[in-house]
Amino acid sequence: MAKKVVIILADEFEDIELTSPKEALEEAGFETEIVGDTANAEVVGKHGEKAIVNVSIADAKPEDYDGLLIPGGFSPDHLRGDAEGRYGAFAKYFTKNDVPTFAICHGPQVLVDTDDLNGRTLTAVLNVRKDLSNAGAHVVDESVVVDNNIVTSRTPDDLDDFNREIVKQLED
Repeated sequence: MAKKVVIILADEFEDIELTSPKEALEEAGFETEIVGDTANAEVVGKHGEKAIVNVSIADAKPEDYDGLLIPGGFSPDHLRGDAEGRYGAFAKYFTKNDVPTFAICHGPQVLVDTDDLNGRTLTAVLNVRKDLSNAGAHVVDESVVVDNNIVTSRTPDDLDDFNREIVKQLED
């Protein structure tokens, strides 16, 4: 059975930060599934890309997945605005249990809510780096950073490196 990667997503995601990693994962033989607020709802990226939520966050079980992908854009901020904190709790399962976790650009914002970044080395887009530092992470300015099970990148310019490392994490 193929490994399955969950993608947590809300409106205003950065289109290419969803489509490029998702395509890389699927080309490598992995399944992907989108989790969001409401099953079967359409979410729309900043540039018009559309995606359908497969499973609602209320029904999603993190233990059903072999990896977590968090695209950037404004989606992570919307996810963090969940009054019940469900997305941070969902992501914490992955960070706490050393399950592969992938976040690009603004995506690492969600990881702040795991309270699990102390001593970890990460990167992100410039305006998220202080949040990561305040959460206890060691922040670097590199195209891709691998810290055990967490892979982070800065911007769409880093997608080639990011995609290579996320596939490698799941193949290992």
